[in-house]
Amino acid sequence: MAVSDDVVRTLIATQFPQWGGLAVRRIVSGGTVNRIFRIGDGLAARLPLRPADPGEMRATLRREADAAGLLARRSPVPVPVPVALGEPGPGYPLPWAVQTWVPGATATDDGGSVALAHDLAALVATLRAVDTGGRRFAGENRGGDLRTHDSWVGTCLRNSAGLLDVPTLRTLWGEFRDLPRRGPDVMTHGDLVPANVLVADGRLAGIIDGGGFAPADPALDVIAGWHLLDHGPRAVFRADLGCDDLEWERSRAWAFEQAMGVAWYYAETNPPMSAMGRRTLQRIVDDA
Repeated sequence: MAVSDDVVRTLIATQFPQWGGLAVRRIVSGGTVNRIFRIGDGLAARLPLRPADPGEMRATLRREADAAGLLARRSPVPVPVPVALGEPGPGYPLPWAVQTWVPGATATDDGGSVALAHDLAALVATLRAVDTGGRRFAGENRGGDLRTHDSWVGTCLRNSAGLLDVPTLRTLWGEFRDLPRRGPDVMTHGDLVPANVLVADGRLAGIIDGGGFAPADPALDVIAGWHLLDHGPRAVFRADLGCDDLEWERSRAWAFEQAMGVAWYYAETNPPMSAMGRRTLQRIVDDA
């Protein structure tokens, strides 16, 4: 959906008059799910971009706020904290969220550094240590059984002809899909791609988009090594986490599934996102 600056300013001024005098600035990003507007220096509005039932979206935003709040309390680096839930208004038909603003530059996929590798490993280890409260993976996305993604990966492979080395990638998925699962679910961020990782002076400065913090495969957050780090720093990341061969291969599989999707799907509409996927796939192929 289109979201205009004037509409957002009106939503804020009418629903949250205490912030009505603050500057509202659109944040340019490669995000595909929410449009972000900064409110003053300390807040940000997140407005969903995809049409949905307002009641279902409200419930989703509340679940995400609960998850993000838990993540913020346990993360070793800053995380946006939920502040308020906005309602539909003139020019915008869905509920929306307000959260704190976390400073830092969005990470790139240029290979990272050893220092960043240590920071990312410490983050993943800390999140894994959070009590799941007896919950298990209950989503339909990444983090459960690799084989449930066969249909989607098949679609990606068919649509990647001319863009990627499809025969090589098809062979890799044939190996990945049958990797066995060991160990219980742990708490995971679930989407540690460059766009959700903030850095400053080469170090990890924060993480965003924490609404998916939930139990999943322990290998899931290890995708950060494939999305953000070249071989040397990635080896440091693995050593810090103590990943055995199976967990490492399952992390490659989850990173593969995600990268296959973004590489072709965003080739025309979001070239930076597509480039991220292709870079990750190249790391995965080179590692083989």
